[in-house]
Amino acid sequence: MVTTTQIKHDVKDLSLASKGKQRIEWAGREMPVLRQIQERFSNEKPLAGIRISSCCHVTTETAHLAIALKAAGADALLIASNPLSTQDDVAASLVADYGISVFAQKGEDNDMYHRHVEIALDHKPNIIIDDGSDVVATLVQNRKDQLSDIIGTTEETTTGIVRLRAMFADGVLTFPAMNVNDADTKHFFDNRYGTGQSTLDGIIRSTNVLLAGKNIVVAGYGWCGKGTALRARGMGANVIVTEIDPVRALEASMDGFRVLPMALAAAQGDIFITVTGNKHVIRQEHFEAMKDGAIVCNSGHFDIEIDLKSLKSMADEVKEVRGFTEQYRLKNGKSVIVLGEGRLINLAAAEGHPSAVMDMSFANQAMACEYLVTHRGSLEPGLHSIPAEVDKEIARLKLQAMGVAIDSLTSDQKQYLGSWTAGT
Repeated sequence: MVTTTQIKHDVKDLSLASKGKQRIEWAGREMPVLRQIQERFSNEKPLAGIRISSCCHVTTETAHLAIALKAAGADALLIASNPLSTQDDVAASLVADYGISVFAQKGEDNDMYHRHVEIALDHKPNIIIDDGSDVVATLVQNRKDQLSDIIGTTEETTTGIVRLRAMFADGVLTFPAMNVNDADTKHFFDNRYGTGQSTLDGIIRSTNVLLAGKNIVVAGYGWCGKGTALRARGMGANVIVTEIDPVRALEASMDGFRVLPMALAAAQGDIFITVTGNKHVIRQEHFEAMKDGAIVCNSGHFDIEIDLKSLKSMADEVKEVRGFTEQYRLKNGKSVIVLGEGRLINLAAAEGHPSAVMDMSFANQAMACEYLVTHRGSLEPGLHSIPAEVDKEIARLKLQAMGVAIDSLTSDQKQYLGSWTAGT
């Protein structure tokens, strides 16, 4: 154990460290790709002297990213990207056992959250690893004097990418941003399989309701929505999808799901899950139409997808009926159940995505940081995709760890694919 007095931190209870270390080690069993990257980083030190501020969900999986960055030589600091997503034992272990500065507590209020964002910027980062782009947004609005220190940022959420595009369009994103979210080895797996499983895990842990036979309304049919809808159907639920995009709505319909506008779905749903990245997807007119006892939750990044302010104004009483489960008794006599305060239910009430999928997501994050440093000064401001060769290398390492072998092209096949003269 390191001398914690030398490590700046704001965690709930350092005595939880031993439990956190045990859980971090358990997660590592299913993170072979990041482990291999960490081993290489330990030898090559590609991030030596680089200050990194990470704003992520502080989980066992994130711990391995932080450890890998430190192994690479980085001066790394970690804050929480969501007030309810921190695992306090993990935060304690990162400080006490691994010597990493962590500023995160489960249940922190908005003042503490924003104070931690300021601390992340006080670190004077060269690279920002963001999850929702709050740190970058604060930087470009309030810390313009630090822009010259920035090599770049990495972002792994759909919400964050939307915000970065808006920043670039407004001319305030003046440095490179690596779009980790859209890497194939991220969104095909993390968003689909990770969100799908962990969202239902959060719902079950907080309510213990039977999903089979329930009408589950999934708002949004992006990769997170696809995964959630697929897993809900696998649990025996009748799934209804709501969408604003005609192509995604068509896809959901051809995937065998009922597609309805929320105005109609509201009266039919037993459980509602928002995964859109937008605001007020479920609002007053929808609450009014819901069945008595309808359950509402969110797996999008921010807590604005459900209009809780309107719901509170409609309620005569709000009370906690289980952990992370609040009952809003409406003036019309019906009740609406809200899970996890409208925040990410898979992290508020459960443990987030399984380690096996976060292995690839955080491998992308680590490799993106190395890419930014390697290409320092040559990347234009704005969003940059993860290079295809990096994406494929992560997939190759994952397959290798899983014991899965694939074919390779013969020389004749390569010649055929590179030719336009061969035909019928």
